[in-house]
Amino acid sequence: MREAVIVEAVRTPIGKRNGSLAGVHPVELGALVLNELVNRTGIDPALVDDVQWGCVTQLGDQSSNVGRYTVLAAGWPESVPGVTVNRACGSSQQALDHAAFAVMSGQQDLVVAGGVESMSRIPMGATRQMGEPYGPSAKARYDGTDFNQIVGAERIARRWGFSRQQLDEFSSLSHERAAAAIDAGAFEQQIVAVPTESGPFTVDEGLRRGTTPEKLAGLKPVTGEDGLLHAGSSSQISDGAAALLVTTPEKARELGLRPIVRYHSGAVVGSDPLLVLSGPIPATEKVLARAGLSIGDIGAFEVNEAFASVPLAWLADTGADPKVLNPLGGAIAVGHPLGASGAILMTRLAHHMRDNGIRYGLQTMCEGGGTANAAVVELVTD
Repeated sequence: MREAVIVEAVRTPIGKRNGSLAGVHPVELGALVLNELVNRTGIDPALVDDVQWGCVTQLGDQSSNVGRYTVLAAGWPESVPGVTVNRACGSSQQALDHAAFAVMSGQQDLVVAGGVESMSRIPMGATRQMGEPYGPSAKARYDGTDFNQIVGAERIARRWGFSRQQLDEFSSLSHERAAAAIDAGAFEQQIVAVPTESGPFTVDEGLRRGTTPEKLAGLKPVTGEDGLLHAGSSSQISDGAAALLVTTPEKARELGLRPIVRYHSGAVVGSDPLLVLSGPIPATEKVLARAGLSIGDIGAFEVNEAFASVPLAWLADTGADPKVLNPLGGAIAVGHPLGASGAILMTRLAHHMRDNGIRYGLQTMCEGGGTANAAVVELVTD
């Protein structure tokens, strides 16, 4: 089987809800990162076999196969197809899996994987206002219990025995690490500026500097008076887009491109749909077994911070080194634009690995419905 490598990875800054990106149509956001791939690599877009594009809430401005219209908005040839992928929060990580599998199988040679979400324009949960998304049989299987992510995250916190203090400490650390990364310029090479009416938008804007556990302790829980989770220990509602160019090492050499990381192994699992967000634990176990690696072999982890309880439960069960878990902060600090988050995290991970000479990185995403993706990538050094 052929190898798949990521030769370029770019993203927009993440905009907070009703913030700097709220006035930018999601198709335009996507077109911007597609064309930044071209600018950085010099490829002819006509060579791209497909664009795999993650997007979760496919309504309104994000309807009608947003992936295809992103290609057209970018001015790419009409011959370049595009498809929209939905695996809830892991949509653009699944798009990367699809791209890698297509390249590894030999069916395609050059594929873009990425995604977009404008949560300012299309609110999370908008589909539920239009009907019953789960169907009676699925709900009846679980005694009519709603598949609610916030409730699931609270269940995880209680099952794993986390205190409000532990959750707030982790959330505060996310802001601290994100601030340090921004101040060190860790994201500058991966970000493309977005033109807005207020000027170029260049920095993730959800960060709240000076966040402390003491400040978070004053926030009201979202699941009742005795709840453990609140807005400050949850991912932020956000806007953003990201794109990665996937090909073979041979095609990269032909095009004069140097790979960043090799797609080593991928896995997807189903898990308890009432806990909803515990899937990264078995997904990590599965992808490590497939890769023939141990948890100690991995030098950087990106575990999406949907809620603080999710990466903390993952950490407790995997025994990973907490110092290399989300070393640049995460979605609690800078946001979680649903359909873009998988590609954003992989962009962050790949650049971080290259910048710091880290051989193996692992990314995993919890997803609505109780599924999770995980992928291991390996730094290319020659």
